[in-house]
Amino acid sequence: MAKSSFVFFFLLTLCIAGIANFASAAPASNFIKSSCSTTKYPALCVQSLSNYANTIQNPQQLAQTALSLSLDRAVSSKTFVTRLAKFKGLKAREHEVLKDCLDEVSDSVDRLTKSIQELKQCSSAKVQDFTWHISNVETWVSSALTDETTCVDGFAGKALNGKIKGSIRSRMVNVGQVTSNALSLINQYASKH
Repeated sequence: MAKSSFVFFFLLTLCIAGIANFASAAPASNFIKSSCSTTKYPALCVQSLSNYANTIQNPQQLAQTALSLSLDRAVSSKTFVTRLAKFKGLKAREHEVLKDCLDEVSDSVDRLTKSIQELKQCSSAKVQDFTWHISNVETWVSSALTDETTCVDGFAGKALNGKIKGSIRSRMVNVGQVTSNALSLINQYASKH
């Protein structure tokens, strides 16, 4: 009898803890959904940020997390393009496009890195300093987005076909979409400050 009471109380405790975790995650999840609804790619925004719902408490943390995700994907894409550029047997045009893309992705990574550092300054900045910091972030993220788009545009012609074109293009389109969402969330944060 004592054993079954213990099991009952143990299961009851687990259920209560699960409900409490669900209840605390729901407001954060709703905050993410609401914020992402105004981005250009809302489903991707929710999907990419929902894993961080428990750590996101405010618009600044949301923007910071979105920007970090953008940087992670840009770094991953840079690594991928670097590996492809080292393949033997590439045509001169393929090598040229890959090198140009690598330059663009490298610039994007640099700008996103600076943006993350600058965005951290916003939380403790005075109003006039906040405006300066957030303006830098918006400018750099916009430039990073342009870099990513320029890389994708390099693969638009018929000179490149096949797996190289498709694999890089799909990765860079995704990076561009995540960066676009991050910029939108940064703009939201700036407007609420």
